[in-house]
Amino acid sequence: MEKPNTRQAIRMTEREAWAWLEKGGNCSLATIDRDGYPHIVAMAYAIEDGDIVMTSFAKAQKVVNLYRNPRAAVMVESGRNYHTLKGVMVRGRAEIIANTEKVLHVLDLIGRRLTTGDGKQSHRDQAGVGDPISEQARRLASKRVVIRLHPEKWASWDHSKLPPGKY
Repeated sequence: MEKPNTRQAIRMTEREAWAWLEKGGNCSLATIDRDGYPHIVAMAYAIEDGDIVMTSFAKAQKVVNLYRNPRAAVMVESGRNYHTLKGVMVRGRAEIIANTEKVLHVLDLIGRRLTTGDGKQSHRDQAGVGDPISEQARRLASKRVVIRLHPEKWASWDHSKLPPGKY
């Protein structure tokens, strides 16, 4: 009897993978440092037009790394036991965008995703000028950049798709 292909069995469809990314917590962003070693940090993110977007201070090591080498990866994962492991890894080239209004836009997208889990309108949309969080974000935005990861390759795993006790 031929053993089933476990890799194929646990792979998410592209639609499942993007839905997982939309719902996921923070991601791990991996860049490559000047010595060729991975530099991995936790980041809040959002999805926009098929890209993964996040912000960072312009002088952060991850941004310095991406200017030198735009290849990067993000991973969103959950689970502790083998049968609950689930995740998506996306690899691609990152674009650094130094534009305060775009930084504010991405911060808003991230805030919406984190407060509602789906990017839909939330109580944050009622906050206006003078709101302390908005004012603080605006002050810091001029020191930040957008990191926009353009996906080229992806991998996924959902071990809950495996029959219980078989692996």
